[in-house]
Amino acid sequence: MQIGFNLPVSGPMATPAVMASTAQLGEALGFDYLTMTDHIALPDVSAPGYPYSTTGEFYSPEPGHRMEQLTAAAWVAAQTSKIRLVLAVMVVPHRPAVLAAKMLSTIDVLSGGRLTVGIGAGWLKVEIDAVATTSFAERGAVTDEYMDAMRTIWTQEKPVFHGKYVNIDGLLTDPKPVQKPHPPIWVGGESGPSMRRAARIGDAWYPIGSNNAHLLDTLPRLTAGIARLRDMTKAAGRDPNAIGVVYRVKRHGQPAPLATDGNRKLFTGSVANTIEDIAALKAIGVTALDFDFEGREVEKSTTDMKKFRDEVLSRI
Repeated sequence: MQIGFNLPVSGPMATPAVMASTAQLGEALGFDYLTMTDHIALPDVSAPGYPYSTTGEFYSPEPGHRMEQLTAAAWVAAQTSKIRLVLAVMVVPHRPAVLAAKMLSTIDVLSGGRLTVGIGAGWLKVEIDAVATTSFAERGAVTDEYMDAMRTIWTQEKPVFHGKYVNIDGLLTDPKPVQKPHPPIWVGGESGPSMRRAARIGDAWYPIGSNNAHLLDTLPRLTAGIARLRDMTKAAGRDPNAIGVVYRVKRHGQPAPLATDGNRKLFTGSVANTIEDIAALKAIGVTALDFDFEGREVEKSTTDMKKFRDEVLSRI
């Protein structure tokens, strides 16, 4: 099982010096990958609306101060040498497909083949209305077509693709990604359409357990979700075991009330509980986990990462 951590690309820790030192620290501590989130324009974040917390508030402080994801990924690649770079997740409708395909293949080449493309359709209407050239209502269809177009661009010498949103006919789009046939695709989202997208094109399904509309916050709930994914993957004509499962942990090691199904929420409680949950998730088919150490204080974040290495990574 791979273990990753969230690199601060937003908030008070999102400075060149801190981002570089944190990425290098994670690499030195033995984390397998780092993750970077994607927002371009946010509304007043003091108003609740974030779907992945119980209060509707963003977990990270000052989320409106944020580096652009793909630019940051290219820069972080130059600050590191071996750790994988995971987009967690790229909001696909934000960027035209041909441009995004070029940017992603460039990052993969510049990083020596260390990019993982996490994707999602997006959930914030005002942001998509401001940034995308397509409508919020069409974001699912746009995401599906853009990804089909990008995979064509990455794998065909002279790509030909004609759709509703993307048309390209034999234009040269080199360089191709270092990774073949293309960088791994981790499909985020917990809804039915997101899971079907993962089943159709994903190398991994990449849910967050705390989505209030589609909770996967306990072992029984996540086990049931993975079973649904396997059924969808089979229905899509693929080997149900061909797709991995990556679980994104927003908060860990803190006391919390029982979940609404009566079970302990995953990754709440003690260090022993965290180690127990890692083993349990590995047993049900989870292939990677990433944890968030982001906050306001660099020293505390650094201490927490080192403590996690000593108390958890060294024991699994």
